[in-house]
Amino acid sequence: MEVKLHDIGEGMTEGEILTYFVKVGDQVLPDQPLVEVQTDKMTAELPSPTAGTVKEILVTEGTNVEVGTTLLIIESSGTKPVQQKIENTPMNRNIMTIKKVDRENGPKRLILAAPYTRKIARELGIDIEDIHGTGPAGRVTDEDVYRYVNQPEPVEENKNDIQPTIAEVEEIPFNGRRKQIASLMSKSLYTIPHVTHFEEVDMTNLLDSKKQLNEAGVNISVAAFFIKAVQLSLAKYPIFNSVLDEEKGVIKLKKEYNIGIAVDAKEGLIVPVIRHVEQKTLSVIHAEMKDYIDKAQNNTLTKHDISDGTFTISNVGPLGGIGATPIINYPQTALIAFHKTKKKPVVVNDEIVIRSIMNLSMSFDHRVADGATAVGFTNYFVQLLEQPTRMLLELR
Repeated sequence: MEVKLHDIGEGMTEGEILTYFVKVGDQVLPDQPLVEVQTDKMTAELPSPTAGTVKEILVTEGTNVEVGTTLLIIESSGTKPVQQKIENTPMNRNIMTIKKVDRENGPKRLILAAPYTRKIARELGIDIEDIHGTGPAGRVTDEDVYRYVNQPEPVEENKNDIQPTIAEVEEIPFNGRRKQIASLMSKSLYTIPHVTHFEEVDMTNLLDSKKQLNEAGVNISVAAFFIKAVQLSLAKYPIFNSVLDEEKGVIKLKKEYNIGIAVDAKEGLIVPVIRHVEQKTLSVIHAEMKDYIDKAQNNTLTKHDISDGTFTISNVGPLGGIGATPIINYPQTALIAFHKTKKKPVVVNDEIVIRSIMNLSMSFDHRVADGATAVGFTNYFVQLLEQPTRMLLELR
């Protein structure tokens, strides 16, 4: 029986093989963990579909493979090995075809690449045959195309030049979640025409309200107010709670408000999702957010925890920084980031006063929305934060 990499995450197309828990010759039971796989969003274990003996391991640890790739073979109890099936798989036929073409030095090579990858290459004016594929069986990946575009022009070496001394460097692995993040960010940036809108928020009244709640024994984080204000703003400007389907030529407006919160975890950035924010109070949002952050830090988030987001926020204020141009969490339409809050002198009613001012950055897909709509969204969002009692009036 062939054990293949199946889809263990929403929209997953590939994963990295981290660790095998078995070796050739081991006896396994049904549902026994066989291998640990890292996707762009999570780490998961693939269980054995049957009882039997591990006959062959086909993919080495540290390799990125596509969904559907056979990882290992198990001889089920009472059955014959199915090793000969592997020799006739589409992947192996492609490998043999590539080797044959190379030996004959033909003018064309058979290039393994997904249709979407070929589309990217065509739009960038690149001959995909010029790209060295790093995927399984030499498959050209999206990341290979982007890397080819960004590679520096070759510089001719002057043999008379004195070669500089090579300094020692430290290398860290570029794999796992970090590599998957890089792939997703590249896809988002090269697919979506990003526009970033900046705005200031006077946080003074909201911070005063939070202080009053704390004194009454109610602990609500500022981020919980952000999440609720975002949901209310999305209800007023639903275009930012949407997904563009280019193939069907439609923009899908989502009716639920599932807000993702970007968390800087040890393994890399991850985005758990608070579902149906429109149905939840500030205290419930605060509790769920804290729980998700703890899970992210402990790497215990499940597929359900990180799926179905419709909009993402990034609260980098506690870390510092006054601005950024955040990359949208593809395939969503927009993302908003909150930056450091600082006390500043500002003019209120023709008088200079000290207020707590925060900057925000909103990146949006210019194919789906225009700048005027983004300004309207942020203006309404700012009004809710600057007048917290108004936010209470809008709660449903």
